[in-house]
Amino acid sequence: MIRALTLLGVLLWALPAAATTCSNQSFQGKSYAVCEVDLTAERLELFLNDDEGRTFGYFGNIEKALRAEGQQLGFAMNAGMYHDDRAPVGYYLENGREFQRVISSEGPGNFGLLPNGVLCLRDGRADVFETRAFVNAGPACRSATQSGPMLVIDGALHPRFLKDGTSRYVRNGVGTSAAGKRAVFVISNEVVNFHEFASFFRDHLKLPNALYFDGNVSRLRAPDLGRDDAGFSALGPIIGVVEPAK
Repeated sequence: MIRALTLLGVLLWALPAAATTCSNQSFQGKSYAVCEVDLTAERLELFLNDDEGRTFGYFGNIEKALRAEGQQLGFAMNAGMYHDDRAPVGYYLENGREFQRVISSEGPGNFGLLPNGVLCLRDGRADVFETRAFVNAGPACRSATQSGPMLVIDGALHPRFLKDGTSRYVRNGVGTSAAGKRAVFVISNEVVNFHEFASFFRDHLKLPNALYFDGNVSRLRAPDLGRDDAGFSALGPIIGVVEPAK
């Protein structure tokens, strides 16, 4: 997998260098860490297993593998729900290799709280799709990860979110611009409910579509903020920016 990234990277190093912008922002009395990726200048990748088929699990394992190839990991975040064996719960595609099919049926837990969605990575863009719209459109993603629920769907909050919802966790997710050139990743710095978290994407970041990744296990690597969450247990899918080593 890392070797495949190296070949792709040869084609992308000519792009202008630009570090992901990360900052802490406040909205409606809550604090959030926000990392914005410019897809015209930066390279987002998904990571699940190393070349030996072992789950990366931690940001540090990805960094070590990339360093061996003359690259480094910049911003990174967990990127979708997973089973106990770290296998993705929903659709997962990594550099053309499909690990899990699309799941469009309603089910238990947050993942099955329809509508859920898919983050699709293509060269030079990233887009959050509602799952059934994704199936109908059939975009040619290079990599993709499915999670749920959707936070914002075409400018509207998920219909099941309540302002006074009592389920509160540290949560993380991603939103994309209409043109697909901006992907904005967010993790709350304190516990929030779904309505508060989704409102941050729609009303503060002004993003038309956003997808929930996870809660409670949410982690962030943001060098700009001096943050590199390790956690006690391994993660499943991880997304991050790959850069030339410095």
